[in-house]
Amino acid sequence: MSAFYITTPIYYVNDVPHVGHAYTTITADALTRYHRARGEDARMLTGTDEHGEKIETAATKAGKSPKAFADDIVVRFRQTWKNLLVEPDDFIRTTEERHKAVVVDLWKRLEAAGDIYLGEYEGWYCVGCEAFYTEAQLEPGNICPQHKKPVGRVKESSYFFRMSRWQEPLLEHFEKHPDFVQPESRRNEVVSFIKSGLRDLSVSRTSFHWGITVPGDPKHVMYVWLDALTNYYSALGGTGAELTERFWPSVTHLIGKDILRFHAVYWPCFLLSAGLPLPRRIFSHGWWTVRGEKISKSLPATRVDPNLIAGDIGPDALRYFLLREIPLGADGDLSYEAMIGRLNSDLANDLGNLVSRTLSMTDKYVGGMIPPATPALDAEGLAAELARLALHARDEAQRHFDAFAPSRALEAIWELVRGANRYVDAAGPWTLAKDPARKVELDHVIHTFLEAVLWSARLAWPVIPGKAEAILEQLGIPASERGPRWPQRWNQELAAGGHIARGAPLFPRIDEARQAELLTRWIPEDARVAAASTPPTAGTSSLPVPGAPQNGAIQYADFEKLDLRVAVVTQAEKVPKADKLLKLKVDLGGETRQVVAGIAESYTPETIVGARVIFLANLAPRKIRGIESQGMILAAGEEKVLALSALDRDVPPGTKVR
Repeated sequence: MSAFYITTPIYYVNDVPHVGHAYTTITADALTRYHRARGEDARMLTGTDEHGEKIETAATKAGKSPKAFADDIVVRFRQTWKNLLVEPDDFIRTTEERHKAVVVDLWKRLEAAGDIYLGEYEGWYCVGCEAFYTEAQLEPGNICPQHKKPVGRVKESSYFFRMSRWQEPLLEHFEKHPDFVQPESRRNEVVSFIKSGLRDLSVSRTSFHWGITVPGDPKHVMYVWLDALTNYYSALGGTGAELTERFWPSVTHLIGKDILRFHAVYWPCFLLSAGLPLPRRIFSHGWWTVRGEKISKSLPATRVDPNLIAGDIGPDALRYFLLREIPLGADGDLSYEAMIGRLNSDLANDLGNLVSRTLSMTDKYVGGMIPPATPALDAEGLAAELARLALHARDEAQRHFDAFAPSRALEAIWELVRGANRYVDAAGPWTLAKDPARKVELDHVIHTFLEAVLWSARLAWPVIPGKAEAILEQLGIPASERGPRWPQRWNQELAAGGHIARGAPLFPRIDEARQAELLTRWIPEDARVAAASTPPTAGTSSLPVPGAPQNGAIQYADFEKLDLRVAVVTQAEKVPKADKLLKLKVDLGGETRQVVAGIAESYTPETIVGARVIFLANLAPRKIRGIESQGMILAAGEEKVLALSALDRDVPPGTKVR
């Protein structure tokens, strides 16, 4: 059995969990669930970083010992992960004895390798980063580039690690393992940093005492990053432990880009010196910003409480939004309005509506019993087409999850969800139910769309486990079988004769009044005041505060959300009683979409067929004159269409436009 081991950063206990913590941890949880569903030996680790000067300082201000201070905050992290349906296999604290023992062993290995020596260090030190900076790395005025605060000049006795010795071996590892750091832009950034020259690293401090004591020298405590990074290894038991042998070769460190240097340079050098194997992969994701600002407890407008949001709209909806909205690796500006839009469109309109209508028809037409399928009735028809779509969605989701692209995986899964809704419309069970002679055909149609609901739930389970299990329960799947299971063959799991059990709506829509109420709850009052009086930063999305100035500019990450593709118009007809509308069928390279376009004043059905157009493929479907439009054709003109978007040569349908 293949293994999959993923870690999150361990989070500092000087702050309560925010949406940035939630994003990383939910992503790791979803990827673990996916690999477990595929039958792999999967393991996830998260935890808390509890040593260092800023923890000691925060505890003193709170009038507590550092350990008591950490104990209080750890409870909040554990509860947050429970609230967000995150189920780590282990939660490690750097104050645990199991961790300290492995850190001390690592130090002794570095010392035995001749890579630890005593000296004196003087440099610019940021307490928030727990890191030294050169003047070239600081912003004017000796400002930390991460925390935007002045750094301090530190001079003290220190043990050093000979990191310079490992520059060339580390570069060799990068050359032999091109996927060691992902995405590629981050890899290039790290390689450039290494080639600029690695300096020996100060790895102990004497100005504070809250940390792991250096073996043989109680005046020094270990550098917090040497301590913290070791958690990924110590949580498995260290060298020779059964879990280490089982999982370390497959480990992926999932981190934010602000701590990339520590993970992709310092940590591998420590391991090389200690004679220990390097991680399999380091994946650096981007930042969520709010009003263009990095999330910070010192900026009220950036405070986003994942517990509050999950309590109001459900943890599944929050998980879906965070993993679907931006590609893993890119930055994104968080918009509550976009979050509610995703819930209403993807979750309520698409998935929720699919489950509700199919179970309702099962109840109405066949008494709530799952009927048998008769594949021979429709071997090359609508049901066969839906089965092919399900297999394709599964394979694409699998490919994207394997590539650490959960946003693309969800996009593929929702192709099945939307395809199942189209199948229900085309198959018309309400018509079949009127003719007793077509009972076998009706049974087949109902079984088919219930099978699509089952596959949708199984595929989406890693991301929305709570609602996926609720769907499986409504389909009559026993509790013992609602866990991780990746679908294999169509019509394999859903047995005829079982009974459905309809439940409450999965994702109630949020209307404008409820949205206004939620925004008032979610956005702190001081942030609303600030947003109403200060225009958002140029080039960023704005926080959707009622009455706040809005900026029409978008970030590149917003543009990346658009799935623009080349399409060929294959059919066209006028929409009755609508002078401006044509109903089109377009080919997206093997996938057919229906779209209603307001181009009838400029194009006739005869002239538009065969045209190559640019098509917005991930626009949420909507009804126009009772006809579902599944995307949008780009055109020039405002009051009247003057021309369709053009290509200067023939390009295959389905080609990505960027």
